[in-house]
Amino acid sequence: MGKLSIQDLDLQGKRLFIRVDFNVPLANGGQEITSDKRIKASVPTIEYALEHGAGLVLASHLGRPKGKVNPEMSLKPCAARLSEILKRPVAMAPDCVGPSVTAMLPKPGEILLLENLRFHPEEEANDPGFSKELASLCDLYVNDAFGTAHRAHASTVGMIAFVPQAAAGLLMEKELKYLSMVTQNPQRPAVAILGGAKVSDKMDVIENLIRIVDRLMIGGAMAYTFIKSKGEPIGKSLVEDDKLDLARQLMKDHGDKILLPVDHVVAAELKEGAANEVVETIPADQMGLDIGPATIDLYSHEIAKAKTIIWNGPMGVFEKPPFDKGTVALAKAVAASGAISVVGGGDSEKAIKSAGVSDKISHVSTGGGASLEFLAGIELPGVAALTDK
Repeated sequence: MGKLSIQDLDLQGKRLFIRVDFNVPLANGGQEITSDKRIKASVPTIEYALEHGAGLVLASHLGRPKGKVNPEMSLKPCAARLSEILKRPVAMAPDCVGPSVTAMLPKPGEILLLENLRFHPEEEANDPGFSKELASLCDLYVNDAFGTAHRAHASTVGMIAFVPQAAAGLLMEKELKYLSMVTQNPQRPAVAILGGAKVSDKMDVIENLIRIVDRLMIGGAMAYTFIKSKGEPIGKSLVEDDKLDLARQLMKDHGDKILLPVDHVVAAELKEGAANEVVETIPADQMGLDIGPATIDLYSHEIAKAKTIIWNGPMGVFEKPPFDKGTVALAKAVAASGAISVVGGGDSEKAIKSAGVSDKISHVSTGGGASLEFLAGIELPGVAALTDK
């Protein structure tokens, strides 16, 4: 990785600032956490720091409060949940900077969770004054929030200029290890599976991965832009007409590596349980909503041969059965392959979960946007800012 790890720091008696990702989904006006996965993901780093004699200042954003205090986006429920998980007290600060916070700073073995960083507009603006205030709360800094590593904010980049050492947490290290493993010198054959709605969201990823992998399989609505670029009918399927030239050029330059669906599950409208059929050529009054069985076989055959698999984005409208079959079938194929497999966060993660194969995937990323940027070959500011080994 080339950057300091928390395991390289001398934590004994030090106050450690850990940037965590507690951007959890809330219900009941911000009172109830509906998934504590991100809190649990930070526990190994927190426990490591406590075992090595540090006092912890934890900081996170939650939601998009747009620089204003919004009680429905308070981190209070996260402090309560973390306390339950760790079976020890977690103090909750009324703010993230200022005298009220300074008065509560933790001793070794204690934990203080700061209030939502984004209640201050200076956080997203990467304001130097605010960065300096955050840095004044600690002796050392650790970033364990991979999900925000692609954002140059005060807590992910700015404050690092004001601390002696800044290291990656255990979760951040794991993310970087797996993403580097599959992109920098992958075991071959290496394949990528890319889905989702828009080519425009994944164009940088396609252009970067096409140079790395041996096969690139495309599904989801983005496939129809490629199919239309070849002059084939796509009916009422979703398409990005302004990306047709780009898709055409990619097919011309890398057609030997790119696989497109050879059959489609189509329906006249997108709704659960809609009358549907499998076709090779999409009729004018129908839209493609999933890959068909022949495509599942074709893609599964490539997956079975692979030693490295990168997956980002579903193969169809998988949240509306029966248009989830393609995504679930490929998730099972990836799980059965025995390959090193890395799945991007967001929809791909939901797909892996709905197929019931989460435990058979080498690594499921906790950061959708950050993993996409990494796969696109873009340097993540939150990683670049860390201290070099």
